[in-house]
Amino acid sequence: MNKKTVLVTGGAGYVGSHAVRALLERDFSVVIFDNLSRGYQEVIDVLKEKYGRLNMVVGDLRKAADIDLVFSQNKIDSVLHFAALCLVNESMERPGKYFENNVLGTLNLLRAMKKAKVERLVFSSTCAVYGENQYLPVDEKHPTEPTNPYGESKLMAEKEIAWFSRLFNLKSVIFRYFNVAGASKDGLIGDSKKPSQLLVQNAVRGALGIEPFKLTCPKVNTPDGTPIRDYVNVEDLARAHVLALDYLEKEKSGVYQVFNLGTGKGHSVLEIVNQVQKITGAKFPIGKGEPRKGEYAKVYADITKAKSKLGWEPEKSLKETVRSLVKWYKKHPNGWSY
Repeated sequence: MNKKTVLVTGGAGYVGSHAVRALLERDFSVVIFDNLSRGYQEVIDVLKEKYGRLNMVVGDLRKAADIDLVFSQNKIDSVLHFAALCLVNESMERPGKYFENNVLGTLNLLRAMKKAKVERLVFSSTCAVYGENQYLPVDEKHPTEPTNPYGESKLMAEKEIAWFSRLFNLKSVIFRYFNVAGASKDGLIGDSKKPSQLLVQNAVRGALGIEPFKLTCPKVNTPDGTPIRDYVNVEDLARAHVLALDYLEKEKSGVYQVFNLGTGKGHSVLEIVNQVQKITGAKFPIGKGEPRKGEYAKVYADITKAKSKLGWEPEKSLKETVRSLVKWYKKHPNGWSY
């Protein structure tokens, strides 16, 4: 039995819950800290019933006392930090909300970790910190020039972590995710937002007739006029977080490393829609929604560093990702809250 306890902020959310499951599969004990504003109690109940070794604390990272209490009441070994607001369009309309949640929340967590002498942190960041690509594929040395407050808030949080690592010997890994998709292969957990902000999820929901599918991407300068993104499976992402904890266990104090997590391949929005139609055999209508703000034309990852330093690379194909979503949404067409 692994006696180490990992604190997972935002562990009731989509990516966070998959990381929680990956930790439980490795026999870690887990404490989840989540305000449930965008997470779900149901996923916690499902994981606790299956694995045990899971405690849930409802609290808000914007309140320093909430997170301080977690460290005072639990012997935490490491932290996975997912808790954040992450909608590009919303960040363009309410930037202050994003800086308060993502920047202040991270600062409160770092202060609490320092006070409790917890020195290992894995942070969930985003490729949105890069902005418009200056070259492809995008590696970790690419300039960071976000085009929206969401990306800017995540970049600011990265800088907070970098300074705490330099000044206070924090050992940290930053993961810059590209576009997340999929559900657990066995259909146990998945994405619950309705509608999701994630393309592959929405396309599968359209294919299953759960809700109309609408294109919300702006017209951009790509061959078919739709944005090109790098779509990575959520279980592959979760596995990377466990590998990061193994990596930090061996590294010296003060280490700060940034890794891209993607597949290294780009697909346009229309290519994804066509693939979903092909895999599901469903020709669903494509409507037009309000174009999202703050989008850029094209991005996909160079994942060489994650392969060489962490031994991580994606294992799931796009077909497997789509099939996992079909299984999930057939069981949970309305997500967790049904």
